[in-house]
Amino acid sequence: MTDTMHRTIGSLSVHPLALGGNVFGWTADEKQSFAVLDAYAEAGGNFLDTADVYSAWVPGNEGGESETIIGNWLAARGNRADVVVATKVGNGHPERHGLAPDTIKKDVEASLRRLRTDYIDLYYTHVDDTSVPVEDIITTLDALVKEGKVREIAASNITPERLRASLDFSARSGLARYAAVQPHYNLVSRDTYEGDLAAVTAEYGLAAVPYFALASGFLTGKYRPGATVESARSAGAAKYVDSERGRKVLAALDEVAAAHDAEVATVALSWLAAQPTVATPLASARTVDQLPSLLAVADLKLTEAEVARLTEASA
Repeated sequence: MTDTMHRTIGSLSVHPLALGGNVFGWTADEKQSFAVLDAYAEAGGNFLDTADVYSAWVPGNEGGESETIIGNWLAARGNRADVVVATKVGNGHPERHGLAPDTIKKDVEASLRRLRTDYIDLYYTHVDDTSVPVEDIITTLDALVKEGKVREIAASNITPERLRASLDFSARSGLARYAAVQPHYNLVSRDTYEGDLAAVTAEYGLAAVPYFALASGFLTGKYRPGATVESARSAGAAKYVDSERGRKVLAALDEVAAAHDAEVATVALSWLAAQPTVATPLASARTVDQLPSLLAVADLKLTEAEVARLTEASA
């Protein structure tokens, strides 16, 4: 992969597909996770996304399982310098809640230990904590940057108003500023990003890294009326199957995919990649054979007419 294919997030250069680590320690054990990580890296991928809370929802897990697997893989492969690692704080880890300064300070140390590294490339506030002033959050994150523990900071699940207030405080105070946002955004969920949040992102020159890029698997095309899919995410995808928007989007995706001899998932990700402010969509793979259709987003460029066709179908 050439550097011209990479995307920029602050000072970071990343692959056009961010690989989600939410399945590591959930539907993929360490051996399976290593296989996916190896295949992603061999294809030129360098951008891993995880969180302190992954995967605390699994019975018997404590949170941090994904970070631990990624840390073990980085140590085993000796490739830390070649990988951009993003992780998050503040989304209800069983032992740490919210974004109070002390919570962030303790959480980053725990994430560093699990990731077996001395720095995190991109550190997100996972869910905003409105009980904490943005000034306290930014000041705490800035200290982590100055200490060399974090390279760039970012925000997920934040209102446009709080995002703007955070960015303005950073500018006034000369402190670290958010380089990215991670919104819920895909062809069947556009109002979760488009509008005020996207406008603030564009105004301040931030990069967007959308999560749920494939709508819990619905936008892979495998969920159809009458079809049964064995997946831990099937309930999340099923709600779109019988909706009018879901049907229209699938029809448009099928049409564009056929024109390119491409997978439906690749087209859905390529539509996201074509949107203003989006640096790279985020998607996860439980098995190696799920990766090619995701990685192909790096090579598929939709025409303006195709982007418009998908945008109209998803309206």
